[in-house]
Amino acid sequence: MPPKKKSVKLHHCPTCGMLVRIKDEDFPFCSDRCRKIDLGKWAMGVYKISSPVLDPEVLEDLGGLSGGQSGDSHDD
Repeated sequence: MPPKKKSVKLHHCPTCGMLVRIKDEDFPFCSDRCRKIDLGKWAMGVYKISSPVLDPEVLEDLGGLSGGQSGDSHDD
């Protein structure tokens, strides 16, 4: 039986669709240009995380960001 050839795993660049190998320097993108385009989309709000935050600890932390105190005021 002949030895099996290792298959090269290929993926598509999420920005332009070009084929990219996992071992490529800019993986999962095909180039630094596509990486920056994707970053720009995040910065402009094109991508959104649509699932609600359900973790009570995270929700509590987010409540503290609004400037309100959680009742733990200490006068030293």
